[in-house]
Amino acid sequence: MAHMLSRNVCSCTSQHRLGRYVLGGQQHLLTTTRRVLSGCHATSADTEHDPSETSTQKPATARRKRVLSGVQPTGTVHLGNYLGAIRNWVDLQDMYDTYFMVVDLHAITLPHNPKELLEATRNGAALYIACGIDPSKAKVFVQSHVSAHAEMAWLLSCITPVGWLKKMIQFKEKSRKAGNEEVGTGLLTYPVLMAADILLYQSDLVPVGEDQKQHLELARDLAERANYLFGGKKAKKMGCKYTRLFKVPEPFIPPAGARVMSLQDGRAKMSKSAESDLSRINLLDPPDVIKTKIKKAKTDAFDGLEFGNPDRPEATNLLTMYQCVTGMSNEAVLQQVGGMRWGEFKPVLTDAMIEHLRPIQARYNEVISDQAYLDAVLSQGAQAAAHEAHATLDNVRKALGFPEKLY
Repeated sequence: MAHMLSRNVCSCTSQHRLGRYVLGGQQHLLTTTRRVLSGCHATSADTEHDPSETSTQKPATARRKRVLSGVQPTGTVHLGNYLGAIRNWVDLQDMYDTYFMVVDLHAITLPHNPKELLEATRNGAALYIACGIDPSKAKVFVQSHVSAHAEMAWLLSCITPVGWLKKMIQFKEKSRKAGNEEVGTGLLTYPVLMAADILLYQSDLVPVGEDQKQHLELARDLAERANYLFGGKKAKKMGCKYTRLFKVPEPFIPPAGARVMSLQDGRAKMSKSAESDLSRINLLDPPDVIKTKIKKAKTDAFDGLEFGNPDRPEATNLLTMYQCVTGMSNEAVLQQVGGMRWGEFKPVLTDAMIEHLRPIQARYNEVISDQAYLDAVLSQGAQAAAHEAHATLDNVRKALGFPEKLY
């Protein structure tokens, strides 16, 4: 799971999108990160709300673009989570208004162990901090600590055609594995919860990998659908403060080369759900375990090492890991290790991996041993997140016709 408030989009696309919803069709419209950062929202992204879309005229409040992402606390955080998501967050927190959550509600769509979930949730938050997330710059919180997520998910599910959800690739794959008759409803509807996560914070940008693009597209579709069904003049008549209910988020594509594959299969993504622990390097693996896993990693019979050869996915994967943990360019990596055999390269990769993870593991041990500090970080993060989330939720509730809360 990656989990990034202006309230207007380019007029050149908004009318076109709206017309498609009048016809009732689901359309997936993703622009490139280049377009996002080069001017499509240049005039609106620096304001909290567009005054033209509020029922009460107020000056706009300048702010940075907002980024939201998160990782599920299922199993342990591995190298793929770190290089593909969490490490990128460290840079984002200096450039954007960032919200990073441990998405524990998403972790129960399949059978789970409650005790393990509780432990993994706290461990995940501690690892965020250990990897470089600074609570003074970013909001770090647990998803279930902000009740607005669950309520918004229900409101959005009531306007989501079930056909949209059945088209989700991950639902098809996971339900097939779990058995179609036994699969829980949550597995079908969790993309709606993911949409709620994103839309609650009026996110401008959402870091996504290839496997999550479809879910972000759904979030965009639901934002446009809700804005059409209940926003604009309809929301104004209901007395809403903001007549545009949701910001339509854009994808933030991580830097190339951050996709980490399984140690046992260079064509399969490194995953928490893979049966063999030998397929992944966990961030908290001790040095001897890292050494064993890299030693047993799948290789090939070719001489030398190279990037990008489709017939050598394991070579690309292990070289990518080395590149990421050393910070070297492709050219520098190949100059240093390109002529090595596997028996020579694996110890080099092992040493680099252990050294890169050593300070992360040391910082993690500090954080997880100070429960009061971790509790304070999560409490502060949840309070800040809840303030923003409930502002959106209350506005949407009013647009949908729910009475104002009396407590």
